[in-house]
Amino acid sequence: MEMLTDPQVWITLVTLSAIEIVLGIDNLVFISIAVSKLPYAQREKARKFGIAVACITRIALLLTLAWLAGLTSDLFSIFGQGISVRDLVLILGGAFLLVKGSMEMRDMIVGAGESEDVHSKPAASFMAVIAQIAVIDIVFSLDSVIAAVGMASHTPVMVAAILLAVAVMLLASKPLGEFIDRNPTIKMLALAFIVLVGAYLVADGFELHIPKGYIYGAMGFSAAVECLNLWAKRRAAARVSAD
Repeated sequence: MEMLTDPQVWITLVTLSAIEIVLGIDNLVFISIAVSKLPYAQREKARKFGIAVACITRIALLLTLAWLAGLTSDLFSIFGQGISVRDLVLILGGAFLLVKGSMEMRDMIVGAGESEDVHSKPAASFMAVIAQIAVIDIVFSLDSVIAAVGMASHTPVMVAAILLAVAVMLLASKPLGEFIDRNPTIKMLALAFIVLVGAYLVADGFELHIPKGYIYGAMGFSAAVECLNLWAKRRAAARVSAD
């Protein structure tokens, strides 16, 4: 009851929820791309199930973060650079994003069928998509969970913030996925963002710290240009229809 009547707790909850939602946008983009590999009838089920699994993994990450935060001692060295458990998580997660994003971009460029393997192995593909969503959520949510631990001293507040962010993800995932499906160029842009984030994580794992403002600035500028392209395309289509 003391927590419920403490204004500072509510301010922290709102702040953490906003951080989780903002930093969860890239999760939604990846989820939308991942489920697009499945037949249309399975996409909504995979989207909701994947977000639920991601919620569990994020809470588990939150509860174990205090232990992980203590594992900053070097496990080994590469070219004189010490690598800790945290660094290893960032490097492996970033490498996963680089490989996954590059493969998806190649499929779009060469015109490979998005669901050929899915139709031949629907069950395996479905579980593979869920596994990808769970893994990528751990990578993407690492910074937001670290921020949560740094800002809040009560575990229930941090868990509540994650649950609120996941609820927003459940509401926004379907319209975002349908928007990406209708606009293939958005998917290519999203894949480019994933590759960019992967490169950022790998660099951060090797202690090459790049200010996040540069990353968000580049992504925001690219998104603004793409919005102008979509606007111009729709106006051109409207003029053709009118003629």
